[in-house]
Amino acid sequence: MIRVDDFVKALSLTTLCASSKNEWPIESADLNRPGLQFAGHYEYFAMERPQVIGKAEMGYLESLEPEVRVARLRKFFSYPIPCVILCRGMRPPEELVPLAKEHDVPVFQTDVVTTRFFMNAIIYMRQCLAPRETLHGVLLEVYGVGVLITGRSGVGKSEAALELVKRGHQLVADDVVDVCKVSDDRLTGESPEMVRHLMEIRGIGIIDIKAMYGIGSVLMRKSIDLVVHLEKWDETKEYDRYGLTDEYTSIMDVKVPRIVLPVRPGRNLAIIIEVAARNFSLKKLGYSAAQELDRRTNEMMQQRMQDMKL
Repeated sequence: MIRVDDFVKALSLTTLCASSKNEWPIESADLNRPGLQFAGHYEYFAMERPQVIGKAEMGYLESLEPEVRVARLRKFFSYPIPCVILCRGMRPPEELVPLAKEHDVPVFQTDVVTTRFFMNAIIYMRQCLAPRETLHGVLLEVYGVGVLITGRSGVGKSEAALELVKRGHQLVADDVVDVCKVSDDRLTGESPEMVRHLMEIRGIGIIDIKAMYGIGSVLMRKSIDLVVHLEKWDETKEYDRYGLTDEYTSIMDVKVPRIVLPVRPGRNLAIIIEVAARNFSLKKLGYSAAQELDRRTNEMMQQRMQDMKL
């Protein structure tokens, strides 16, 4: 479902004809340009989508005789379409608005060109219709990387995040992260409005990061690129020391790189998370220090074997 008022506000639309409906039962982030329908072809009519009239559709409507135009528009509005949007600031034919009112279909206008409006509307509808889930953790932007810090309550997630904010990075959400699956391989996270920019520090209470560190210390939304899981140091557990194998976790069926950081007194988690973010960026560019070490080791062993043969 998409709320009409939110749709109008987000895309800066002007209302030419209002409707009694507050929501549209839209399930797909797609639009339709009804040029074929104005020409009389309704075999493959995507009537469940918002109908966008651009310069080509308007030019065709204006070329029709008034009687023909009324008949074509009457048939068009007889279908249960959610709304009509006119692009480029164009004014509708005089027959369009009365027919829209008759069928309770809202008509909107935008000054944006048709292709750009398509892009903006699809992005907005994808955001609205995307699957959502709430996770426990802290989300920050660290050197351009969206880092989701997870772990049990009291392990030090908020303290590490606070140190990262002091070092110039940006907080997105603390404790509660609303995750949105915007595509098959991309997740974004944001904070619920009630606790946005707020952080809980045990022993101090609730602090306002935006008020304390400035507008540059917070971010509304960020992609989730890397998960850093904090856990108390377990002497009996063998932790990864080389990083030759990549570990992943699944969030809403999306694979996200994951690293486990053992926590014990004396470890500076903020610096380690910064290094993890930089190392992640290097891996995306195709460089891995662990693989480089492995390559050097293999070359040295091969050289020694050749020397022994000689």
